Amino acid sequence: MQIFFKCNGEWVHQNEHVSEESLDESSGLKVREVFINVTRQQVEDFHGPEDYWCQCVAWSHLGTSKSRKASVRIAYLRKNFEQDPQGREVPIEGMIVLHCRPPEGVPAAEVEWLKNEEPIDSEQDENIDTRADHNLIIRQARLSDSGNYTCMAANIVAKRRSLSATVVVYVNGGWSSWTEWSACNVRCGRGWQKRSRTCTNPAPLNGGAFCEGMSVQKVTCTSLCPVDGSWEVWSEWSVCSPECEHLRIRECTAPPPRNGGKFCEGLSQESENCTDGLCILDKKPLHEIKPQSIENASDIALYSGLGAAVVAVAVLVIGVTLYRRSQSDYGVDVIDSSALTGGFQTFNFKTVRQGNSLLLNSSMQPDLTVSRTYSGPICLQDPLDKELMTESSLFNPLSDIKVKVQSSFMVSLGVSERAEYHGKNHSGTFPHGNNRSFSTVHPRNKTPYLQNLSSLPTRTELRTTGVFGHLGGRLVMPNTGVSLLIPHGAIPEENSWEIYMSINQGEPSLQSDGSEVILSPEVTCGPPDMIVTTPFALTIPHCADVSSEHWNIHLKKRTQQGTWEEVMSVEDESTSCYCLLDPFACHVLLDSFGTYALTGEPITDCAVKQLKVAVFGCMSCNSLDYNLRVYCVDNTPCAFQEVVSDERHQGGQLLEEPKLLHFKGNTFSLQISVLDIPPFLWRIKPFTACQEVPFSRVWSSNRQPLHCAFSLERYTPTTTQLSCKICIRQLKGHEQILQVQTSILESERETITFFAQEDSTFPAQTGPRAFKIPYSIRQRICATFDTPNAKGKDWQMLAQKNSINRNLSYFATQSSPSAVILNLWEARHQHDGDLDSLACALEEIGRTHTKLSNITESQLDEADFNYSRQNGL
Repeated sequence: MQIFFKCNGEWVHQNEHVSEESLDESSGLKVREVFINVTRQQVEDFHGPEDYWCQCVAWSHLGTSKSRKASVRIAYLRKNFEQDPQGREVPIEGMIVLHCRPPEGVPAAEVEWLKNEEPIDSEQDENIDTRADHNLIIRQARLSDSGNYTCMAANIVAKRRSLSATVVVYVNGGWSSWTEWSACNVRCGRGWQKRSRTCTNPAPLNGGAFCEGMSVQKVTCTSLCPVDGSWEVWSEWSVCSPECEHLRIRECTAPPPRNGGKFCEGLSQESENCTDGLCILDKKPLHEIKPQSIENASDIALYSGLGAAVVAVAVLVIGVTLYRRSQSDYGVDVIDSSALTGGFQTFNFKTVRQGNSLLLNSSMQPDLTVSRTYSGPICLQDPLDKELMTESSLFNPLSDIKVKVQSSFMVSLGVSERAEYHGKNHSGTFPHGNNRSFSTVHPRNKTPYLQNLSSLPTRTELRTTGVFGHLGGRLVMPNTGVSLLIPHGAIPEENSWEIYMSINQGEPSLQSDGSEVILSPEVTCGPPDMIVTTPFALTIPHCADVSSEHWNIHLKKRTQQGTWEEVMSVEDESTSCYCLLDPFACHVLLDSFGTYALTGEPITDCAVKQLKVAVFGCMSCNSLDYNLRVYCVDNTPCAFQEVVSDERHQGGQLLEEPKLLHFKGNTFSLQISVLDIPPFLWRIKPFTACQEVPFSRVWSSNRQPLHCAFSLERYTPTTTQLSCKICIRQLKGHEQILQVQTSILESERETITFFAQEDSTFPAQTGPRAFKIPYSIRQRICATFDTPNAKGKDWQMLAQKNSINRNLSYFATQSSPSAVILNLWEARHQHDGDLDSLACALEEIGRTHTKLSNITESQLDEADFNYSRQNGL
């Protein structure tokens, strides 16, 4: 076998061939390799129609074989780029394309991009692509993409640099929201008021365009000017009286005072002697008569009038008493207390039965006063108890409730706005917060009695405490939705604190301001002088139907002076605290203890406040009567717990699962009515089947339990089952139906659970058992995500995967953002679900993190099981 090279159609001399032989180990065949060297001079000296080429030819007795032609060329790279990249200015999130055509060269040059003299690796940044025909493509421009870009071309000969192209990513300005309109600049007359906005949402950056339009708007306003009153001319003198005096008057009507103007100064009536001192009385001039005789005459007239009034009242009382006793059959006696007190007062619907003249039925309904007027049956036992039922309590039981009959079955209630009402306790009423307990009537003495109201204790707050150290823990207020999470390490080592938490159940110190509505309880945590190194998480329930389009929700804190100040709006960006609003609770990250509450400002009429409606029932003093009490309270567990506590002391029983009512801020009132009462078994007092509550009483309830009471009577004692419907509806709004199906006998009554989940077993949990995520796993997660990642797979993505998308600047200020995010996750998931949501987030992010590979789903399942077992869930 022979092998030779042929170059440019000519055979290469045998002496220029270099031959090597070897043995193929796999086949055992002999392999021969032949080499020749081609110099640069040979290539340059060759002039032909094509490039310098060589071909290998081999032959033996079996035949001939030729290789393909191999071209030999001289490598080079020209100096100038065919197209240099050009600088660009693009808006944020716009696309950037930088073109680069490298210099001509053999072999073709490879292109590399530099940003600020640092190589760009498109494999590490998914937003950048450099594969398309040497061009640089940035799909969505970021502020960090601004810089100087250079195209580098290189082959085996040399490297070439293009001219640098400057890329500027700019942000166009955007207007903030308008401020509120200012007050009119003049006290009266025609003036103007203005509102302003700033170009900070966002602010223009890197040469971005300033906002278009006006930053200030002005509108005209007209304020009515106050007009002081002025006197009319005096009238003519009257005829001379027997006392020898005549009068004249004038009125403040020229003009009358308007718009806050001053009333006329001076007297509106004048009198003077009309006989020039010649008037004679008892044969003496008038000016010689002693004043004492005139006073004696006036006293006689006064005493005569008072005597006549006393006689008239006595006759009226006797008449009413005789009329009531004359009603032998069961019926309805409507007593209008305005006839006795001289004013428009509450209708008292009262049942009278022969032989029991002391029984007052529970029809002093409904109970809607702010001080929570007692609405149950009132019974009398002895003369001492009768003295408690003064004229005020009998004839004016609900002095601040006005009732007007709208039809044959509907009563409309309105709460009068008397400022002094909140500062006093009326007869027959309980101050807010009383534990109303009523003993049962003893069998040997069947005459009912009235408890002494002064003996009832007052409940002003719910409170719980726990001692916590460096390991942290969780403090829970049972059945209120309020909890406090102290993170691991928030308290320095070798220190421990007794931490307390309470809920104000007395009169709220936070008062509604303008259109603001109180949406949560007032929660206090302390001690106030305690300092934590890591933010703690406070969970506060609220009753708003969360929607940023309809509500503007604020977190407020009470100062040491007792006033309230706004900490932040839930939608604001802040580095001092963080608010995460869930449908039924707000989780707040704080670094100082104190008293906090949530308020809401409705933006539109579609703002919805969630109310929990429930119906309780119990027997009254009269064995044939049964009382239904319908509550409408803010949808917070603590508000409903207060109702439950009061009903337990009254012997009330929950008759139906509570339901949610969506109450809109559209100024329409609330109606509560009893429907479908069995006609031949039960009867309801006339005019009380439907009761109406004003909008303002429901919307700005200040968390006081609002309830209406209905009194039903059995026809016979053998009736033990009650079935009816309670309809609670807002006019032009939402409606709920409570289906009552119960036995009035306690032994046969089915018990309905007050709370879906009792969490009172462990009010204070300390150490690792208080946290769902084991400390070892928490450490690995924090070590992984606290380190910034070029692809953004750091704590920011951990927050995003856990639905924390707002105010991330707060976490950036923390020493361990991942730890704070996990603390917030712990606060949100105290009861609901398991660790699946966290496991899914870690699985999605952790595909590129080897540090997370040993955090398996089975480990998280085991941790979740241990937490549930330790906490009795």
